[in-house]
Formats: sequence, C-alpha cells, structure tokens
Amino acid sequence: MHVEASTYLESLRGRHCSPNTLRNYASRVALYLTWCDERGLSWSAPGFENLVKFRDWLVSEPLPARGKKPSARPRFRSDGSADAVLGTMTEFLGFGVQHGWVTVDFALMLSHPKYLRFLPQGFSAGEGGRFREIQTRTLKFKGDTPGIEFLTAEQVELMIRLARNARDRFLLVLMRATGMRVGETLGLRREDLHLLPDSRGLGCFHQGPHVHVRRRDDNANNALAKSRLARVIPVESEVIDYYREYQWEREQVPEAAGCDMVFVNLFRAPLGGAMSYPNAKQLFDRLAKWAEIVARPHMMRHTAATEWLEAGVPDDVVSDLLGHQSPQSLKPYKHIKDQRKREAVERVAAARR
Repeated sequence: MHVEASTYLESLRGRHCSPNTLRNYASRVALYLTWCDERGLSWSAPGFENLVKFRDWLVSEPLPARGKKPSARPRFRSDGSADAVLGTMTEFLGFGVQHGWVTVDFALMLSHPKYLRFLPQGFSAGEGGRFREIQTRTLKFKGDTPGIEFLTAEQVELMIRLARNARDRFLLVLMRATGMRVGETLGLRREDLHLLPDSRGLGCFHQGPHVHVRRRDDNANNALAKSRLARVIPVESEVIDYYREYQWEREQVPEAAGCDMVFVNLFRAPLGGAMSYPNAKQLFDRLAKWAEIVARPHMMRHTAATEWLEAGVPDDVVSDLLGHQSPQSLKPYKHIKDQRKREAVERVAAARR
C-alpha cells in the first residue's frame, strides 16, 4: 500500500468527496505513481522535464483494450481525460508539500501566476483588481471545451424498452425525470419517495408526488449525494407507474423486504442488498451495447437538464432541480442545436433579400 497516496485519498474522504470522485482520483494517482515506478523515478521529485514527458505520454500511449479481443484501432486518451490526470497529479504533489514529502521549490514549478483580463460572471476583482492575478497549473492541455453529452428522447425510450426488468426500467425513468446523479439515485431510501398526492400524513408538507434527495454517509453501498444541501424534486405519474411495477417485482424476492434502500439486488447475490455503482454502470454499458449508442449514467442528468431548458423552464428552477449552488454550473447545459442555429442564419438571410 502506498502510504502517501492513501493519506491523500483519506483527506478527500474527509472533504466528503463522493465514492465516484475518490475512485477517479485514486486511479489517476495510481497511474502517475506506476509511471514513475516503471522508470525508476522518485514520485516526489521526478524532475520537471520528466513531468513533461509524463504529460506527453498520457496522450501518446495507447490505452489497454476494453475486451479480451484487441481492437482494430488503438484508443488514446482525450486531452480532457489527460488534463484531469495532470490536475490530480498537481494537487497530490501540492498535498505532499504540506506533509514534507515534496519540496516547496519543486511544487513552485507546477504553477505560475496568470492575470485575468476578463472576469467570469460573478467573480469580483477586489479592491484595485488584486484578485485578477491567480495561480494556474503549468502542466495542462489546452483544447476546445467539449459540450456535454446527452441522450435524445428516442435513445432513452429505446434503453427503457431494452431493459429486461422493472427495477432497471424504473431506474432509467427516475434518473431521466429528476436529473439526479447516479450516487443520489442509488442512495435513495424508501422514506425518500413521497408518491402520494398529499404527504402530510408522513409529516411532509411539500405538495404533490415528489422525491427527497438527502446526503447520507452511512449507505451500505457507499452511494453519496454530492451536495450537502437536501432538495425536493417533483415527479409525475410516469415515475409512479414504473415504481409500482418495480415494487411488485421486488416483493417476489423475500430477502429484499428488510432493506430500506430503494434500489436493491433482485437477480444476483447478495439478494436484497443495496444496488452498487458498478452494477448500475454495467447496466448502462449493457444497454448502450444493445442499442448501439454511447450511454453513461451521468448522461441521464444532462438529458433531464437539456429537456427542461428546451421546454422553457427558467434557469433558476433548473438549477434548483439539479441541486446546483452556482448559476455558472448551468452554463454547459445551454448548448444550441444545429437546427436553431440554421433557422437564425436563414432568418437573417431572408431579411436581407
């Protein structure tokens, strides 16, 4: 076990990072440590020139094959994925300075000052513009910011039809209807589902059917809501109908009766246990393969946000439904469809004639 890396990951756990975040950071740190070890380099003082080599290696080294059969074409990391590795590496080395594992002089080479000519929305320059100068990473990839990935209504409907059981269909419908993150969805307990028209009998005064999203640190499957702030998301009859089908299916598995989690294992051991993130990821991978599309759990959240915005739902309402704490978080979702751009160009061209 790598003591320093474990200490760093434990600090992330102390900051209440989600299990998915911990998993991603752990794999990135392990990638950096393995690269150094294979080349006989000290991870804490590899030399700046070797970090440049690591940066280049991230995008030039083919990725391992996903299956047992080698792919016809080699796969490579995107600039965005490689940049995420560099960001985690830089943070890990900076963490090492605090513990005396990395020298201050070496860490200073990993960042440099940058003057902000144009300020992000909501960012204050401070008195005399003193906040315009920030520290930015030295090692990074500069590329176009990719748009968010979302599914079309037809693709979602196809996945629902391809799902082989009521639990999986309900999972898909619920994520699409609420925009919840996969960790929030898998962390739901039965007490969070208020699907009656009136929930005052449960001590809840929110009107209509709805779902409560709450952060809990003691879920058996380690599912964790990203935000510490609880929120309420209204749901419609479609969600209730799919939940009713799932409840009948769940009642056929006696082991599930004692579990208060909404999503549980019904078809594999441990029966009745809380459904885990790997199981949910495998479900999406399986459905994506059958549907011949790209589909990941987080894309359901993007899909919900896109559908709300295109339906004319006000930004502040969408942000509240998604649990965003900053208005800036909604900006990536405001992508413009090609058809709308073409209509705008054609409208101006027609006016000139």
